[in-house]
Amino acid sequence: MISKTVTFAALTLALVPVCAFAKAPADAAIERTSEGQLNVSWSSPDPVDVLVSTSPHAPAKAAMLVSARDTDGKATVPASGLQRDYILLRDVRTGEITRVAERLIPLEAGSNFRDIGGYAAAGGKHVRWGLIYRSGATPLITPADQERIHALGLANMVDLRSDEERVLAPSRVDGVPYTAVGYSMNKMNLAGGMEGTYRAMPATFAPQLRQIFARLLRSEGPLAYNCSAGQDRTGFTTAIVLSALGTPRDTIMADYHLSTRFRRPEFEMPHIDLKAHPGDPAAALFASYQDNPEARKPRPLMTAEGKAFLSFALAEIDAKWGSVDSYLAKELGVGPKEIARLRASYTE
Repeated sequence: MISKTVTFAALTLALVPVCAFAKAPADAAIERTSEGQLNVSWSSPDPVDVLVSTSPHAPAKAAMLVSARDTDGKATVPASGLQRDYILLRDVRTGEITRVAERLIPLEAGSNFRDIGGYAAAGGKHVRWGLIYRSGATPLITPADQERIHALGLANMVDLRSDEERVLAPSRVDGVPYTAVGYSMNKMNLAGGMEGTYRAMPATFAPQLRQIFARLLRSEGPLAYNCSAGQDRTGFTTAIVLSALGTPRDTIMADYHLSTRFRRPEFEMPHIDLKAHPGDPAAALFASYQDNPEARKPRPLMTAEGKAFLSFALAEIDAKWGSVDSYLAKELGVGPKEIARLRASYTE
């Protein structure tokens, strides 16, 4: 067997024909180590070839072999610097391929910037990697972070934040077309607590969702969308996008709750001087977080009884539109034909 840790000088192999996304290898995951390596794991009854590419859509014949006929369900691959690595796991017996990448984009001073690829989708397929990203705000990212984000090849960023937030914490992702729909933070029903805030989302953020789906339907290229923490407005948006692609509700909820693990609040907002922002509700809100050590820590996105905040937004959709499918069609203009196009473009 080839060593589990190898260099990218390995030769590109000519591989057998590949089937569509397979059931095996399954349970694929990647974790980045502190040494900058990628620990890849999976389950399969058959030996597996491990290949790597810096393109999310590269066929197996264009990827490099880094571990051959692997039987223990794990391998270590050196990361490729600022470019993303996409791992292809090929079942040696059937030729079937599972593609996997890091969920989180490893930024030095970013928060909750992650890929929604790899999740189960309609028709036994999976969401394509490297095409749809969700994130927190990016006002403090480093030059290296900027390079890493530029390597994603983003065609557009849709900012879900209010007018006030975008002034307080301008994005530092330069050189990428940028879309925002203006609104005041007062429109978010913060006085209603988390339930009221989430119940307002389907109506409040319909204009932003229309922008996102319009770009996805035009297949302009990789898209990112963000709010400040990348968890509430971004979590709701992701739930609607994944629903359109046919991702099961329990998977959508699991992705939603990853924000508690992946947020880094210290990088979501510069220090706020309230004297410079009199009467600004966003400044007052975020300054209160910055002045309270406990409030600066990511907290589970659920009530004390364990009810996910996202469920309030989905319940509002069911009450007013009947279902997410009906919301997509009636409020966002994304009907069955558009759904079919989205699934053809963003699942494999």
